[in-house]
Amino acid sequence: MTAARTAIRRARELLGDGRPDGACELLHDVLDKDPENSDARYTLAVAQRHRRRWSEALDTLEQVLAKRPGYGRAHQETGYNLLGSQNYAGASAAFERAVAADPSLLNSWKCLARLYGGRTDHARLKPVLDQIEFLEGLPPELLTVISYLSEHRLDDAERLCRQFLRAHKTHVEGMRLLAEIATRNGVYGEAEFLLESCVEFEPEHRNARIQYANLLLRVQKFAPAYEQAEILLREQGHDLAVVRSLHAAACSGVGKSDAAIESYELLMQRSPGNHVFPVSLAHIHKASGDIDAAVALYRKAYRLKRDHGDAYWSLANAKSYRFTDEELERMTAVEADRATGADDRIHTCFALGKAYEDRGEFARSFEYYARGNALRQAGARHDPEHLRVRVDSQIEVCTAKFLAGRQGLGCGAPDPIFIVGLPRSGSTLLEQILSSHSQVDGTMELHNILNLARRLRGRGGDRPGSPRYPRILTGIDDSYFRRFGEQFIEDTRAYRGSAPRFIDKMPNNFFHIGLIRLILPNARVIDARRHPMACCFSGFKQLFGEGQEFSYGLREIGNYYRQYVRLMDHWDRALPGFVLRVRYEDVVADLEGQVRRLLDFCGLPFEPACLAFHRTERSIRTPSAEQVRQPIYRSGLEQWRHYEPWLGPLKQALGEEVRERYVIEA
Repeated sequence: MTAARTAIRRARELLGDGRPDGACELLHDVLDKDPENSDARYTLAVAQRHRRRWSEALDTLEQVLAKRPGYGRAHQETGYNLLGSQNYAGASAAFERAVAADPSLLNSWKCLARLYGGRTDHARLKPVLDQIEFLEGLPPELLTVISYLSEHRLDDAERLCRQFLRAHKTHVEGMRLLAEIATRNGVYGEAEFLLESCVEFEPEHRNARIQYANLLLRVQKFAPAYEQAEILLREQGHDLAVVRSLHAAACSGVGKSDAAIESYELLMQRSPGNHVFPVSLAHIHKASGDIDAAVALYRKAYRLKRDHGDAYWSLANAKSYRFTDEELERMTAVEADRATGADDRIHTCFALGKAYEDRGEFARSFEYYARGNALRQAGARHDPEHLRVRVDSQIEVCTAKFLAGRQGLGCGAPDPIFIVGLPRSGSTLLEQILSSHSQVDGTMELHNILNLARRLRGRGGDRPGSPRYPRILTGIDDSYFRRFGEQFIEDTRAYRGSAPRFIDKMPNNFFHIGLIRLILPNARVIDARRHPMACCFSGFKQLFGEGQEFSYGLREIGNYYRQYVRLMDHWDRALPGFVLRVRYEDVVADLEGQVRRLLDFCGLPFEPACLAFHRTERSIRTPSAEQVRQPIYRSGLEQWRHYEPWLGPLKQALGEEVRERYVIEA
């Protein structure tokens, strides 16, 4: 045991003996030598609370949460200190964040029960009491599994959960938790099997069915998710908000927008104080193009919850929205408030960055963008070395000789048009242009290719520096390539209309162009390319809903762009003519010329509607939704130059060669 761990253990013993002064002294010694030791800092906060130093403890916890925003016990400790300082509203919010981060924190649930009961908040009290009863009835092993999950100790959680299930093979709660572990590990097939088994063994287990439906939504299996949501709504009761909101999300997924809107409106009527439902409803209105309705709902949400960062960021993400002076003052106060949760602070920082950008105050804008990214990056799991290995393995395995030797083995359907690239590269614009054609259906960012790659990658099959996928492609039976292609066509039918062609706009598919060629040799692949400084900085100032974890650091996003270019250069050499590169700047400069080039590549006749793409009515769920409903404009080409004084790390990461390949002539 290290000296630091020994000191922390001794400090905890001192706290147990009622000697917080001695504990503080020990912990300060640890932190003097190791300022990044979050366990010591958290324990120091506990000692400060024991000394009734509420303000000092809150300062310490703020430092802990800056590094570990999802640390449930730190949120719980924040709640204890806010209770001590008689900030009951802040304490409620802290305990709510605690149980959201770690649902096993029984003491936080009990504190919420007292706080809600004291306010006679019966609507919120019952589910809290239900959760307390549930946790108190769980085997201690599974309580520990939940705690491990909250701390992202997935290996420990899986080991203990599998050990428990060896003795209790069909314990539904154990299976459900193992499915959660599999989901977090990206092993969606195993998670789906476990949850399907859960609802077969115990059909009335509401949480298992809810988790099953949520997983199906996550992997974009909207039709079966809708079926599960219908069962929940029918059998578990219309009055359960979680069931009704899940049903609304499933309705939105299968294109039943009117039903989704109806459900969210019903939820808002039943829970007028809920701040989440207006944002969910607003997202649907925004996707369908009703920006005014969306804005009104986002504003409603932040009025219901002053520090609701998602509402502020969603307003900023509407792109054309301009914050009022009063809103700017409100957001600044929220961001500075130590009671604001980490996620709300991150969202608010990005919103403030956009607000000051719109006002031309670029230094202050960058300050908030940088702060939001730094907070978000603390919880990100991007590994530049892993990225390099992924790119190297595609180049080493998917050679021109290998791909040529397996030509024609896949499914011959010409239906899919893949648009790949980096986020914020103009891919939504290309999708909107193509989906304006009568023979093309726009869908969304489909996960099917990513899921197939994940299946091929498997679990535990990688050698150091040599991932199982794409290496496995060299050894599988040739018949699998056709089977995979046919399965892709079948699984994506749920997202299509009646047009013969459709678009898959998942940007990360650029990793898998070799796989696409093997299973769908007649598909079309379009690489949406944008000037590296413009593309990368646009990604840096965008807070993504999930994924794209490389985007929260200038060096990281610059390196990612460079690796992307390296891999796309390889595909050009290995598969000449299979990928069409379309530069955003060229589309802006010569819309008709580039539209004709796109359509020729896809084997489609020219249609004038593709030039009037902004008039096409369809649901668009990406950050560029509002922009592509307007005629094309040049103003966004070089917005990054306003921030050039602070972009040195990005330029260095990109390298001179990459930057000079995409010089935009004035």
